[in-house]
Amino acid sequence: MVAATIVSAAYIAFQMMADVASLRIVMIAGFSVDAGTFVYPFTFTLRDLVHKTAGIKAARVLIIAAAVLNLLMAGLFWLTSILPPDLVVGPQEEFGVVLSPVWRIVFASIVAEVIAELVDTEGYRLWVEKVTHRYQWARVLVSNALSIPLDSLLFCWLAFGGALPDAVVWSIFASNVIIKGLTTIISLPGIYLVRENPEASS
Repeated sequence: MVAATIVSAAYIAFQMMADVASLRIVMIAGFSVDAGTFVYPFTFTLRDLVHKTAGIKAARVLIIAAAVLNLLMAGLFWLTSILPPDLVVGPQEEFGVVLSPVWRIVFASIVAEVIAELVDTEGYRLWVEKVTHRYQWARVLVSNALSIPLDSLLFCWLAFGGALPDAVVWSIFASNVIIKGLTTIISLPGIYLVRENPEASS
């Protein structure tokens, strides 16, 4: 129970950090990259840890809960940015410039997250039920191989399609897949951080 609580909290935190960071596009090695890509890939392994400790139903509930919390966070940032500032403190325009949500990116991020994470969940379940309980690292590798390209494709085109040149959107997509793939490799040992709960296998 303690392990499930910790990994669930980490999952929510990483989701929210990724959504905030996704508001900025940076340049890395010639690729356009939304900055949320640096933290978001870890959510796939964290979701696998929730699945491992609490079961598929808990993982699905957590995915939807994270989407709702991210939407509420964006709403709070928007409301805070439009309320009149205390001019004694100053205009405080920086908050709105940095954190006022771009609603298209918010919705693209949430839609991509929910669909991709649910696909990741099913990939994990099918591997465990139909293939083997052994080689836990393979669960992460297989489920992420399904969800990462889907997540990147949905997010990039829903968020930036038509607003940025196609070449830039494909660059963001390519960098997303590469960075998330490398992160997957790095995070593979993480699946062994918690013990398997036999009652949570499905």
